[in-house]
Amino acid sequence: MLANFYTSHYHTPLGYLNLTATDTHLVSCLFSDIAYPATPEQPAVLEQTIAQLREYFAGTRRHFELPLQPKGTEFQQKVWMQLRAIPFGKTCSYMDVARIVSGEKAIRAVGAANGKNPLCLIVPCHRVIGSDGSLTGYAGGLWRKEWLLQHEGIRQPARQLTFF
Repeated sequence: MLANFYTSHYHTPLGYLNLTATDTHLVSCLFSDIAYPATPEQPAVLEQTIAQLREYFAGTRRHFELPLQPKGTEFQQKVWMQLRAIPFGKTCSYMDVARIVSGEKAIRAVGAANGKNPLCLIVPCHRVIGSDGSLTGYAGGLWRKEWLLQHEGIRQPARQLTFF
């Protein structure tokens, strides 16, 4: 039996998060500059997702508690599971994730899996940074990654120099 798919979107300070779900699970959550049309029917999981996103952006939610069903390879699933273990307000490096998931030689594969994460923000791929502390890549754009890390208190905004 084929699953029904439903769509919705949530407007954030960073643009839209376009959401896709089945009757029972969130399948994707991706940043975009445009909102995709919402289906007339909205399963409870989409309503829960939007409520939790509101709380996150209001600063009252630190962890998402949603039934997830991202599509990916076994290796990608392992990486995404590890990303969910990174707590709010903390970061880890791609090398840290590689060592846990499969060993140091898997660092590029971890980077690729991180970039294919279909549940950005919910599965916090924005919390993975370079070993030297650099932001490196982010599918939603580095400016969004920086904003999210500032929102979580991990990075401080750049200070503007004053001359007077």
